[in-house]
Amino acid sequence: MEIDDLTPIAQDYLKVIWSAVEWGEPPITTKALAERFATSQANVSGTMRRLEAQDLVSYEPYKPVVLTELGQRLALGMVRRHRLIETFLAQVLGYGWEEVHEDAERLEHAASERFLTRIDEILSHPTTDPHGDPIPTADGRWESQAGAIRLAEAGPGGYRVARVDDSDPGRLSRLRALRVAPGVRLLVSDRRSAIALADGTPIELAPDDLDAVRVRPDGGAAPQGSPPAVPD
Repeated sequence: MEIDDLTPIAQDYLKVIWSAVEWGEPPITTKALAERFATSQANVSGTMRRLEAQDLVSYEPYKPVVLTELGQRLALGMVRRHRLIETFLAQVLGYGWEEVHEDAERLEHAASERFLTRIDEILSHPTTDPHGDPIPTADGRWESQAGAIRLAEAGPGGYRVARVDDSDPGRLSRLRALRVAPGVRLLVSDRRSAIALADGTPIELAPDDLDAVRVRPDGGAAPQGSPPAVPD
């Protein structure tokens, strides 16, 4: 079975189930899937049974959903499609990072492997999308995100932004204005509100911003020269 043998709905479910655990979170539940797809738990359960019949998920009522080996392979293929297209929209077509998700959702279901290969080559084989999420390779390899924590959990010190959650376009616009993007160095003075850019510029982040930004410790000196580019 290959990705194009699945319905768009099945493709979407596999992608969401895999992405839910990518950054160290527990497997997603049918309740959370129902909220994500704005449908009922009964509808989700029916979809899970169909995916289980195709050997794509392991499913038991009232328990989290887990991908099978086949399901994970196809899910990674969908994640690759989505993130390559997002990166193409941002780097080549000039989309803002808050704009890429919706159109990538539409385009990913029609993208051929030839199209994706051309995009990958044009972009010089990017390893992350505009939000910092890793792009799986064509053979299903991807970089583990171990060690990245929520900014809300960061104690005093220097950190590099690893990833910004892309679920809220409004928040992405706000963080872009604050220059908070993957690769940017942040200085944390305390756990609540004293956060600054590497040049000492203080920034004010709401609690949901702190939860949406993932960082890795960076104990080195502030980088010299131009800072990392913030998505347009």
